Amino acid sequence: MTIKTIMVVGAGLMGAGISNVSAQAGYTVIMNDIKDELVEKGFNTITKSLDSQIKKEKITTTDKDEYLKRITKSLSLDDAKKADFVIEAAFENFNVKKSIFEKLNALCPPEVIFASNTSSIPISSLATTVNRPDKFIGMHFFSPVPVMKLVEIIPGLKTSPETIKTTEELATSLKKETVCVKDVPGFLVNRINAAFRAEVFNCLLEGVATLEDIDKAVKLGLNHPMGPFELNDAVGIDIGLNVFRTLYEGYKDTKFRPPLVMEKMVQSGDLGKKTGKGWYDYTSGEKKPRKDLNL
Repeated sequence: MTIKTIMVVGAGLMGAGISNVSAQAGYTVIMNDIKDELVEKGFNTITKSLDSQIKKEKITTTDKDEYLKRITKSLSLDDAKKADFVIEAAFENFNVKKSIFEKLNALCPPEVIFASNTSSIPISSLATTVNRPDKFIGMHFFSPVPVMKLVEIIPGLKTSPETIKTTEELATSLKKETVCVKDVPGFLVNRINAAFRAEVFNCLLEGVATLEDIDKAVKLGLNHPMGPFELNDAVGIDIGLNVFRTLYEGYKDTKFRPPLVMEKMVQSGDLGKKTGKGWYDYTSGEKKPRKDLNL
């Protein structure tokens, strides 16, 4: 199967990143979302990322212009009719994704592969929303997509070997490394990471160290590029909470019980960078410690 046009459903942090690397790899990209401002925000995210690459002398301004020309902004799922491969990167909610795939299933030719960037929802469950479960697969990128090299490839119960092969080849063409993972709650990396983050929250609530020092210790002691609280803010505290919920429902293991402090953060509307406040305060344009959190 020859893939020339990729549709990315969702223009948030992950969707914009996937659109970015796809365009840089030479594909025609349709970047879709439900509102014009969301698509424009995603496009601006890509532009800023490319500008950063120019400053680092990794690409030229000519390259940037060429990559951006390959991206078409979309507000209608009908545009999926033009795609050879669809990657869903919408909000981490089963019903939201179910609605998207049901519509895509009616629009796309039967040979088109559907991939979900879900970080924790079972692929076999999502595959029941379409009549082509053999062409449904998990393709889990990591944030920030232009930087992180890994893509988890997650076959569902009925995913065909041909679909797995095509998806792995696509990921390789995007200059990513792949690992093939069983369709279990949280897959591989998030399952490991959730257990790690659960212990991080224990240390915070026990007063072992401040959240700033925990971030510093993880970066300097474990050589992580970002601390766990910084990363949670970048990805979205609500998304991180949903991962815990999925893992807890899937395994019934108390180590994956959603941390109450995360529940409170989401209830208060402090979801991280996207809302201006999370574990840190970003309202000034810079990351600063918060003085108004009662942990």
